[in-house]
Amino acid sequence: MKLSLFLHMERISAEDDQQRLYEEMMQLCEIADQGGLHAIWTGEHHGMNFTIAPNPFINLVDIAHRTRNVRLGTGTIIAPFTHPIRLAGEAAMTDLITGGRLDLGIARGAYAYEYERLMPGMDAWQAGQRMRELVPAIKALWEGDYTHQGEYWNFPATTSSPKPVQTPHPPIWVAARDPNSHDFAVKNGCNVQCTPLHQGDEEIERLIGCFHGACREYLPEKPLKIMLLQHGYVAGDEEDAWQAATEIHRFYNYFGAWFKNQRPVRQGLIQALSEEEIAASNYYSVDAMRKNLAIGCADEVIARLKKYEALGYDEYALWLDNGMTFERKKACLERFIRHVAPEFR
Repeated sequence: MKLSLFLHMERISAEDDQQRLYEEMMQLCEIADQGGLHAIWTGEHHGMNFTIAPNPFINLVDIAHRTRNVRLGTGTIIAPFTHPIRLAGEAAMTDLITGGRLDLGIARGAYAYEYERLMPGMDAWQAGQRMRELVPAIKALWEGDYTHQGEYWNFPATTSSPKPVQTPHPPIWVAARDPNSHDFAVKNGCNVQCTPLHQGDEEIERLIGCFHGACREYLPEKPLKIMLLQHGYVAGDEEDAWQAATEIHRFYNYFGAWFKNQRPVRQGLIQALSEEEIAASNYYSVDAMRKNLAIGCADEVIARLKKYEALGYDEYALWLDNGMTFERKKACLERFIRHVAPEFR
């Protein structure tokens, strides 16, 4: 199982300097590359200072110039927010600039907050239908001279400009949770990205069960891969592990508040949660974080990841957006590289 890093430029407070946060993000990417991790993934979000990521291609090109070997992935492009011709060309240009290191992850999106602003009136089902139309269109545009007559887009014969470096094209990953999404990915020859969020082993087993079921049903022409994206923290000791669980518990309370889309937002920041609101959260409890996520000293994290590997996951991406200070993120990543990664080489 390959080990990777997933992160955005994370901003919780108006006092956080954006330039400093960006440079800290780049430092973590450089550490991941120097430490031999397989890939760096970063996503797309709009108008949310919780995860600043308006165009992952820009970040990946910068990361490419600061690194040597690491793969560079979009985790993920939000399908309904872009035209197939534009995405095919931008992805191909990124593949060209990065020397063929691009992995293209695509999703329907999740935040109603973003839907309201970029595609008013669209719901999650419609976003999923747009993704299902977009993916085969991109592949056809890379082949060239493709005419599209669809429900959401129509255009005459077009060829992606430029074409990607990788042959036949960069690996495509589809974010999937329900069985239908796994079926779509496998039928279209795409790898699968999945995240159980804060949920535990039962959800992790269900997700890979959906993937294996789809592979048995549709018999892809070439082997496909499945990646698990999950928060984790390699701790120095048990006290450190519980501190991490508490910090990630706070992060998930903010994540849930953004997802519900009910709190006021000012200058891109959600109205602060009170300590009482956070403490009262049973759904995102500290105990659940400690139990369900890859949090613990190195031996505990290794044992958990070995279980994921035995289930059949091909890649594990350590999700390092977690509300912690840069120093704690850096220490976690260095321990992950030094103590955990050697067990998977």
